[in-house]
Amino acid sequence: MLSVLSRMIDIAMVALGAWLAASLHAGNAVWLDDMQSTLLAFNCVLVIMTFPSFGIYKSWRGKPVYDLLLRVTVAWLMVEGAGVLLTFSVHRADLLSRLWLLYWGVAAAALLMISKAAVHATLKSLRREGFNQKAVAIVGAAPYGQFLIEQMRSRPEAGFRPVYVFDEALAEETLAGVPVSRDLADLTQLVRRRAIRELWLALPISQERTIHKLVAEFRDDFVNIRFIPDVRSLSFFNHAVVDLLGVPAINLAASPITDLKVLPKRVFDRMFAAVVLLSLAPLMIVLAVAVKLSSPGPVFFKQKRKGIDGNEFEIYKFRSMRVHKETAGHVTQAKKGDKRVTRVGAFLRRTSLDELPQFINVLRGEMSVVGPRPHALEHDDIYKDLVKGYMYRYRIKPGITGWAQVNGFRGETDRIEKMMGRVKLDLYYMQHWTFGLDMKIVAMTLWKGFAGANAY
Repeated sequence: MLSVLSRMIDIAMVALGAWLAASLHAGNAVWLDDMQSTLLAFNCVLVIMTFPSFGIYKSWRGKPVYDLLLRVTVAWLMVEGAGVLLTFSVHRADLLSRLWLLYWGVAAAALLMISKAAVHATLKSLRREGFNQKAVAIVGAAPYGQFLIEQMRSRPEAGFRPVYVFDEALAEETLAGVPVSRDLADLTQLVRRRAIRELWLALPISQERTIHKLVAEFRDDFVNIRFIPDVRSLSFFNHAVVDLLGVPAINLAASPITDLKVLPKRVFDRMFAAVVLLSLAPLMIVLAVAVKLSSPGPVFFKQKRKGIDGNEFEIYKFRSMRVHKETAGHVTQAKKGDKRVTRVGAFLRRTSLDELPQFINVLRGEMSVVGPRPHALEHDDIYKDLVKGYMYRYRIKPGITGWAQVNGFRGETDRIEKMMGRVKLDLYYMQHWTFGLDMKIVAMTLWKGFAGANAY
């Protein structure tokens, strides 16, 4: 029912977008002409045929809405592109205004995203109030079965409600307030009698026989059987299940951010870097002259750092120290009152203006605006064996600012505890990454300012 309603809403949004585009193009409210109406009808048919292949009408219960919005936008752009190609193939492109097509593309995309977000938010609100809930029976008890129960209760907007637990080895009658049974026959009878449509198997992979037995038992029932193995002990992170050569694979040590999800981040990085470099070009020229006059040496400080997947690149900064030689394989961090730092350099480091040239690295695709800060290669060699998860930070692009930086972890890491705190926040960022979190970090960086007590 919801799937049919969702299709109807999408068609309505596409039609509304076409009408708004025509009215905006004409300067007043007008109806579509014959060619516009024909293209609208064709695109509506394409929407019905194309959107399901993008997974738009599947259940998004408990899943992030930004992924849905991205899919809707990409699907709609493909539909409109196909419609434009049709007009060229039948030699009717001259009858359509390119400006109207542009208005329509933008208006329909905006309306589709607004409607999807509104429906998603409404369903989440209803589920928080106890409506539109799906009953879940869990096979497997403590500790992972209990963890799943806690997850469902902590996120009521996802719409899952634990009603039954089956575990032959559990002595208690309830688990976190949910009834427990040790008889498989009771489980099957309850699932069928109460029409439970979600059966979650919180079992280790070693219990393959039990898994097959349950799948065979409910093979003629319309029950969603989901195998949810406990992989929390394998590393720090939530593990994505990906399709690899047609078989499911669990990423234990791979980038937690997929290419599709990271697309908005990549677009933002290039655009933001270009805007910053263009708008601050006069300031950067002034700073470059000041650095050059402050002491003999180059304007830029360049140093090898690790990027995504450990690929090395040269990071750019305004030089803030007098030119000096370091012992091979050793890098001395700047300390408070460091005599190597020039007066201009001290100001640049205190205000973080020495980091501005790193937007060149962002523009070149070597860094991101937001991400874990990259450290000197010599520091990587030290901390990789001292701080758990340290090298995992390089599974994504390093950034100019990050979750650790806006939470106070800037400047010198003179104690191992400081680096552990920084890495902990970097890993949190990677595990909970969304484009919205990036925007929050950018806003916090601008709000709090670039200056910091630890920057010297």
